[in-house]
Amino acid sequence: MDNYQIAHRARIGVLIPSTNTGVEYDLQKISLPGLTWHPSRFWIEIANWADESKRSGDDFNVVFERFLDALRLELPLSIRNVLSAKITHLMLGMSAETFWGGLDGNREFERSIQDQIGELGLTTGAGAARDALHRFGADKISVITPYPPVGDANVHRFFNDLGFEVKAVRGIPMPSATAIADITIPMVMDAIRDVDGDDVDAIIQCGTNLSTVDIFPTMEHWLQKPLIPINIACVWHALRACGINDPIVGKGRLLEEF
Repeated sequence: MDNYQIAHRARIGVLIPSTNTGVEYDLQKISLPGLTWHPSRFWIEIANWADESKRSGDDFNVVFERFLDALRLELPLSIRNVLSAKITHLMLGMSAETFWGGLDGNREFERSIQDQIGELGLTTGAGAARDALHRFGADKISVITPYPPVGDANVHRFFNDLGFEVKAVRGIPMPSATAIADITIPMVMDAIRDVDGDDVDAIIQCGTNLSTVDIFPTMEHWLQKPLIPINIACVWHALRACGINDPIVGKGRLLEEF
C-alpha cells in the first residue's frame, strides 16, 4: 500500500444515508493508528415514512419499499465521490437494502456495487453479519430491527436462506429514518428479552441508525452469548479485510476475539 502519513494501514470509505446519525457515532469509537474513516452521504428522499403513508394513502410497508427504491438511485454518486479519496476499502453504513430479497437479492445488490468499485474490497451489513455468526459458530439466532414488518420479513428470509434457524425477529418500527436514532435503551432491552431464549445462540441487531455499541457488550455478559450490532459487525469485517487484526477491547466479543 502507498505510504500515506496518517492512513498507512487503511482508508475505509463509508456510505451513509443523509438521515443517519448512528454510524459516525459508532465509528468515532474505533480509533487505531494508521486507519482513517471517510464517510460519504447519499440523499434520502423519503425520510418520513409515516407522513408519506398518510399523504399517499399507501400502506406503510409499500412506502418503505419506495424509500429503498429511491435510495438505490442515489448510491452511485455517493460511491463516485468517496472513490476520489483513493480509499482502500468500501463499507456500507446502511443495512436494510443488503438484506432485501434474501440471499439472491443480497448477491444482486452486492454485484451492482462491485461493478462500480472494481476490485476494491466491499463490506455490507448482511455479509458482515453472516461472517460474524459463522465465526461464533452460531446456528440458532434471533434478530432485532428498527424496520416495519416488510423489513423484518426480508431479514428473516436472508438468514433463513443461509441456513440459520431464525427463532425470532422483533421489529421496533419507527415513523421515519431519523427517528430510528431515538430508540431508547429500555426499548432495545425489551426487544432483546422478547427474542432471547435458551435455544438462541446469538442475537443480531440490524439497522445502522440504531447504535447499540454502548449496551451490547454489557448485555453479552448478562446473557452469556454473542450480541452483534450491525455497525460493529461491519467495522470488524472491514478492518479484518484490510489486514488490521488488532483486538479492540470494550466494544464486544466480536472485536475482542476474532
